[in-house]
Amino acid sequence: MLQLQNLSKLYAGQEVVRNVSLDIPAHQVISLIGPNGAGKSTVLNMLARLTTPDGGTISLKNRDLQAYSRRELAQHLAILTQQHNIQAKLTVQELVSFGRFPYSQGRLDAHDYQLIDQALEFMELTELQDRFLDELSGGQRQRALIAMVLAQDTEYILLDEPTNNLDLYHATKLMTTVRRLCDELNKSVIMVLHDLNYAAFYSDAICAFKDGKVAGFGPVEELMQQDFLREIYQVDFTVTRLKGKPLALHF
Repeated sequence: MLQLQNLSKLYAGQEVVRNVSLDIPAHQVISLIGPNGAGKSTVLNMLARLTTPDGGTISLKNRDLQAYSRRELAQHLAILTQQHNIQAKLTVQELVSFGRFPYSQGRLDAHDYQLIDQALEFMELTELQDRFLDELSGGQRQRALIAMVLAQDTEYILLDEPTNNLDLYHATKLMTTVRRLCDELNKSVIMVLHDLNYAAFYSDAICAFKDGKVAGFGPVEELMQQDFLREIYQVDFTVTRLKGKPLALHF
């Protein structure tokens, strides 16, 4: 379990995350939602130790996150950020193999190649493994990046707006894959999402942020309520249902 206790972060004297305390269960898909500037991505980056908290603690498996070496932490937790400018001329397989670096340090063995092949197959990239990244569509590149994270073989996978810049078809395919990561591979996925309908349809739980604080954390059915969403986003919402799942429409 990931545990956050009184987490805070300041930028230029402005407190952007305020006393956030959460117990994040394992083996679920959890979406962090809220308006821009609410603190979602900052919290995700602190979970990945990309950003240092100014107050509070984070523990993983009852051990302070700061006590893990970089290599050790990368064997428990993987993150895909919004910024991933890859300039090198790489094939899909070469990119995915980077996920094994925390274990192999660049010296791949048979077990590493097995996990790389499994990640490629899971992401339906086997036939594209020898293609260069600059030859792929945006959706294919995103799948390749997810495959790299998957090859890292961690229990926790953190995704920062994974559907960003994807069209409806590829975004939906990606969210279906996220759901499979949890259901079929028993991964714990924590992601920042702006699309409330994706969050509602594919998540087990939602954590809503407002003004740097946790405004609510719980099962999708509890959080996807009209009055609650109106309070978070300050716009009118109508919540209906599609295939038994809540669907949010704002006007």
